[in-house]
Amino acid sequence: MTIQYTPRGVCSRSFTIQVEDGLIQSVQVVGGCSGNLQGISMLLKGMPVEEAIRRMEGIRCGSKATSCPDQLAQALKQAQG
Repeated sequence: MTIQYTPRGVCSRSFTIQVEDGLIQSVQVVGGCSGNLQGISMLLKGMPVEEAIRRMEGIRCGSKATSCPDQLAQALKQAQG
């Protein structure tokens, strides 16, 4: 399954997440902090969706109410239904 998501409240402009059999296969991010998001994308590869949501949901970026990791969790939750 391919998840296309437009994050809100962060610098990133779009996420494309590939999920197969409940495991994250790849994460591509447009915009945002390139090095950090490349690192996050590599760490998520092969991780179960539920584990990724558990680890990233609620993370904040400075004074913002959300962050790129939190928005990735929201994308995964939305795809779950």
